[in-house]
Amino acid sequence: MAEHIDFGKQGEEIAVKYLTDKGYEILERNWRNRHKEIDIIAKDGKDLVIVEVKTRKSNSYGEPDLAVNKQKQRLLIYAANAYIYRYNLDIDTRFDIISIYFREGKPIIDHIEDAFLPCW
Repeated sequence: MAEHIDFGKQGEEIAVKYLTDKGYEILERNWRNRHKEIDIIAKDGKDLVIVEVKTRKSNSYGEPDLAVNKQKQRLLIYAANAYIYRYNLDIDTRFDIISIYFREGKPIIDHIEDAFLPCW
């Protein structure tokens, strides 16, 4: 597997541990609908949480969450809508970004809750 993919998977593992430690219930990982993918789908209390994980070796070129541009947000919204429709859910949903970069070999985690709002 390519190094950047392995590194991304490592970031997702860190994010899952972080979320479960905070009491989230992980429902899905790498859920796909056609060419759209959601890194993590979780429940936080009564809320469905769609989580995009961005991992970088450092933040020298800016915070990793800046990579979640409008186009990526649209894809996440479409994928979330497909998930909600497929499982016939009637649940409050929010979109979070977990940004991870490494400093001196240790992960620095920035969890942005309600990072953006869908335009349903």
